[in-house]
Amino acid sequence: MKYQRILLKLSGESLMGDKQFGIDNQRLANYAHEIKEIHAMGVEIAIVIGGGNIFRGVQAEQGGMDRTHGDYMGMLATMINSMALQAALESIELPTRLLSAIEMKAIAEPFIRRRAVRHLEKGRIVIFGAGTGNPYFTTDSAASLRAIEINADVILKGTRVDGIYTADPFKDPSATKFDEITFDEVYEKGLSVMDLTAFTLCKENDLPIIVFDMDTPGNLKQLMQDKKIGTLVRN
Repeated sequence: MKYQRILLKLSGESLMGDKQFGIDNQRLANYAHEIKEIHAMGVEIAIVIGGGNIFRGVQAEQGGMDRTHGDYMGMLATMINSMALQAALESIELPTRLLSAIEMKAIAEPFIRRRAVRHLEKGRIVIFGAGTGNPYFTTDSAASLRAIEINADVILKGTRVDGIYTADPFKDPSATKFDEITFDEVYEKGLSVMDLTAFTLCKENDLPIIVFDMDTPGNLKQLMQDKKIGTLVRN
């Protein structure tokens, strides 16, 4: 098996499925079964999920709301998604723990690095909610930070596209896909993989990122079997 411990980054938008807003229960169930397949292989799994299907701090700022206030609201949106994913995983008998960067005693454990690592070692799926707990940081930054803290082997960024392209493949039919690319090449070409804070954290800590299509069944399992899926970014 290629990776022993992974951090899976999911966007909030991916949970919408075909909806315009909120959570598509079928999409959630699909993701849970994909995760179950790799859990059965013995992979230690941590997950960070965004909140864009419910609320974005950046949108709030555009509407005249204070950015800090909006970002905290966005963190609460990630907790809603994290709880939904936890419920979906537990409904198929997967052991999970939800750890929050903002204290919420009734619904989640506080984030403590050693506790998170211990949960992973015991075979529990760990979901990190509420981003980094700080405004002005995205859930991409939270994913990079948590992955480094738990010594993950790789960040798997699940998206709707099957990798990184020279341009947006939905808008430019001539866009070509990279199978592998370095962090420096991404900077030079001005490609958007993650926000720059998150991306730089990965580069400086030599943490590879794989961008792949999470909506294609079996992709996650094939990645664990070292199949060439998506685009690998590394130093």
